[in-house]
Amino acid sequence: MAARTRSLLLAPSSATPVLALLALALSWGRDIGTVVSILLAVVLGAAVLAAVHHAEVVAHRVGEPFGSLLLAVAVTVIEVGLIVTMMVSGGPATASLARDTVFAAVMITCNGIVGLSLFLGALRHGLLSFNAEGAGAALVTVTTLAVMTMVVPTFTTTPGPEFSPGQLAFAAVASLVLYAMFVMTQTRRHRDFFQPVAENGEPLDGDDEDESPSDRAALASLGLLVVALAAVVGLAKVESPSIEKSLAAVGLPQSFVGVVIALLVLLPETLAAVRAARANRMQTSLNLGLGSAMASIGLTIPVIALASVWLEGPLVLGLGATQMVLLALTVVVTALTVVPGRATRLQGGVHLVILAAFIFLAINP
Repeated sequence: MAARTRSLLLAPSSATPVLALLALALSWGRDIGTVVSILLAVVLGAAVLAAVHHAEVVAHRVGEPFGSLLLAVAVTVIEVGLIVTMMVSGGPATASLARDTVFAAVMITCNGIVGLSLFLGALRHGLLSFNAEGAGAALVTVTTLAVMTMVVPTFTTTPGPEFSPGQLAFAAVASLVLYAMFVMTQTRRHRDFFQPVAENGEPLDGDDEDESPSDRAALASLGLLVVALAAVVGLAKVESPSIEKSLAAVGLPQSFVGVVIALLVLLPETLAAVRAARANRMQTSLNLGLGSAMASIGLTIPVIALASVWLEGPLVLGLGATQMVLLALTVVVTALTVVPGRATRLQGGVHLVILAAFIFLAINP
């Protein structure tokens, strides 16, 4: 047991958070050149992968659906840290960054993670089965959160697609309440709704993967997860000027920064969801995808609302017409995907086309 714990601590995924924190300490407050910026970007990506790896270790120890919940929260902590640090450094020019990032996260999770998992999982297994009750409950919560926080601001009497302070406070509290209600449903009374199922709809027994890690290994991963998250947030603060300059240099709109952030933090979770789908555990993939979308809204909006007290300039949350159409299409298609409790690669392909449309329109609005 001690040997296994030592191997965990000496593994590359365990050394990466410490190295990332060291890189942050050496680069903080300095003007970095192009070469250093590229190296820090590599370290940042490695730190994100390490963070989610250690979240997976802890998740494996606590089991499903707690594992998917932990991964979603870990990714959202990274996302919130990136948004807040970039908004603090960018000033009024980043007024719509939170909206752009959260909307991108919703589109990537509901169409990218879900679509890729369905497509690749169905390529191996033909027909994928999952629990329609659990997936439907998650989709209802995601839809309500998205509409309340990103559609309603466009139609309030406040000038611009913004909330008034009172409206923003209500949206923040409502988001936390909805997220808390879902977590209680997922982890307590109706936990069985979120367990992987066999083709006949019966819950799968146990976990077919490797044996669960020890308590000591899980605690070690928990500590390394905290270190990795701190390093990711700090390195993102250092890298934010380079990201904005690179996008401007290739002619991409400022709003695409939010897409870059969402793609960065959700890539490791996408890989985890695809692995689960190819192992014929599509419910786990849906827990990861829809759970991340839910956490992205339900946790990000309250934090941004609190941060807006000291942030300069307006906080733009309302979506434009094109974005609302894409959101409505995503909700309808996802509902039709999850209602039967079974899906093929056709549904996965449809979701991926919607994701491609979102990215294309984000580049060429």
